[in-house]
Amino acid sequence: MDTKTLFQQKWVSKRETRAYHGDEVTERQFKNKFFDPKLPTVQAADHPPVASLLYADLERRLDFVVFRSNFCSSVYAARQLCVHGKVLVNGKKMAFPSHKLKDGDVVTVDPQSIQFLKGEKGTELEFTPKPFSQPFLFVPEYLEVNYNTCQTVFLREPISRPGRTEIPSPFPPEYHALAYEYYARNK
Repeated sequence: MDTKTLFQQKWVSKRETRAYHGDEVTERQFKNKFFDPKLPTVQAADHPPVASLLYADLERRLDFVVFRSNFCSSVYAARQLCVHGKVLVNGKKMAFPSHKLKDGDVVTVDPQSIQFLKGEKGTELEFTPKPFSQPFLFVPEYLEVNYNTCQTVFLREPISRPGRTEIPSPFPPEYHALAYEYYARNK
């Protein structure tokens, strides 16, 4: 039996979802730059709560896109690639991991800096994932990844569809809805 109040449930869901989605972004940054209290309305019975899109704007960040494209084993490794100048956006070096991508932006990563690619310089590189990263090796539908050229195209912001949501998360959409209610009330 859960004896937590509604506020406590909202706070716990906010804490846990934020720890998974962008814990390197401060609360103030998230509220000012990434939280949008206006979500699309959907009138369908089998549709997940649109509040599951709470973290959709974070998915536009360059470090998130490099990670979701499976060029790195973590968001922190993706941030490091950006800071060290190994990532290009539309052909220009981008050293800011927090850069928000626009629809259609092309992200290129230096093949020699990708942890999953092994081999000698000038030869074809072999894809060798680390065992701990294999549960995360999938590409979301809002990205188009070409591993031959080490490029990703950011197609669009993640959306919510009947029966599922495109935001990669271990938490159910209802949990995200509680976190959304916490932020909406405290905005």
